[in-house]
Amino acid sequence: MSLPVFLAEGEPLEPGALVALAGAEGRHAAGAKRLRVGEALELVDGRGRRARCRVEALDGKQGLTALVEDAVDEPAPSPRVTLVQALPKHERSELAVDLATQAGVGEIVPWQAERCVARWSGPKAKKGREKWLATAREAAKQSRRSWLPGVAEPLSTGELQDRVAEAAGRGAAVFLLHEDADAPLTRAAGEPRGEAWFLVGPEGGIGEDEAAGLIEAGARPVRLGREVVRTAAAGVVAISALRALWDAW
Repeated sequence: MSLPVFLAEGEPLEPGALVALAGAEGRHAAGAKRLRVGEALELVDGRGRRARCRVEALDGKQGLTALVEDAVDEPAPSPRVTLVQALPKHERSELAVDLATQAGVGEIVPWQAERCVARWSGPKAKKGREKWLATAREAAKQSRRSWLPGVAEPLSTGELQDRVAEAAGRGAAVFLLHEDADAPLTRAAGEPRGEAWFLVGPEGGIGEDEAAGLIEAGARPVRLGREVVRTAAAGVVAISALRALWDAW
């Protein structure tokens, strides 16, 4: 049976070190998971280090102290995939982040596309990004990832065009998921690269001028198949397909 995984950012996960797991992670380990002295667990730092540990002491249900028995540094997911996700409706927003994280995404970029029903502005933008970060953290632990995906600040379409041009300029494969595209991803993927981007539009679709600007910046329009995939699921489908095509699995 797999060991439970907890996040210990900034902790020295070196063999022989004692690590205090407090806060939400500590309460989850000692309270919800009911770990006891002597039981094994894994700690990850979100930057690729994974440590096998053993519970040395408990602080009631508030946390625990773990002894690091051994640790390894795992390589970052390859290819590094950036998912540009147009803001979905509230009930699908965190779902898109959760699924993409499980699929191995490296960074998620919120996109305020023209036809987005959801709007992030002012304090709402900060709150929305924090929710996505929290969702990514929980999904990463659930899928036993040692690398946490990043969540960028939300971008307008103009800002996204600049980011796409930068990515394409350094050799990244940038794919614009579009139901009317002529090329399927299976044909457009080409030879494996170290970096890939997927641009996922909102429920109402990507506007014609919006799509044209992104294509001019370096994105290639592709389709996933005959079926139209909902915006919350498009990312996980695309990332999974690409990792299979590029033999990342």
